[in-house]
Amino acid sequence: MATLIMAAIFFDGIHSFIAGSSLRAKLVGFVGEELFQAIFSVMSLIGIIWLSHAYRQAEYVELWGHVQSFRTVAVIIMLIAFVFVVFAFTAPNPTAVRGGALLKDKEPARGIQRITRHPFLCGVALWSLTHLLFNGDLASLIFFGAFLILSLAGPASIDKKRKRVFGADWNRFAAVTSIVPFWAIIQGRNSFQVAELGWWRVALALIIFAFFLHLHGYLFGVSPLPL
Repeated sequence: MATLIMAAIFFDGIHSFIAGSSLRAKLVGFVGEELFQAIFSVMSLIGIIWLSHAYRQAEYVELWGHVQSFRTVAVIIMLIAFVFVVFAFTAPNPTAVRGGALLKDKEPARGIQRITRHPFLCGVALWSLTHLLFNGDLASLIFFGAFLILSLAGPASIDKKRKRVFGADWNRFAAVTSIVPFWAIIQGRNSFQVAELGWWRVALALIIFAFFLHLHGYLFGVSPLPL
């Protein structure tokens, strides 16, 4: 369990104290943006591999146990998580790396951005929270909790960096979008435009979701399907 804790601290630490702090700007000034991104990507990959390996090796310490009654709800939430993640990687995103140029567009908040400006982190938050609640053991609390912490703290950190770099363009974008899904629409700062989403993205999310749902038992040793 100690190894898992250290891996979680390392993974969250590099994001909070390097990528999410003033140290990032200093490192970028020293090595350049491209090299920094490359080094940080490698460090993040190492963190994920370390976390995953330590999680598999950790002893089982039950807290609230497997919540079998949560299975059906968990499957539905995971489908939503997959939709967010697929849209994050297939739709233009001003909050993504090198996405700042999109803030210059006449209407930078389109499609999924009308719903949330951080679709990837929303997907990760749903994924980690769902698995944390269902599994109910100490190792899962640490493992999925590490991702949940980053997914909840990440949007504010990203917003702060984008505002510092892009100024008025970012403020214009942030004024019509929200971190919490649909919040800007509920507040009347934006509108839901189904046609902008692209049904092929929804179809792709369904296909990828079905693939992982079918192979989950083989890949991870347990089937998420309701018994």
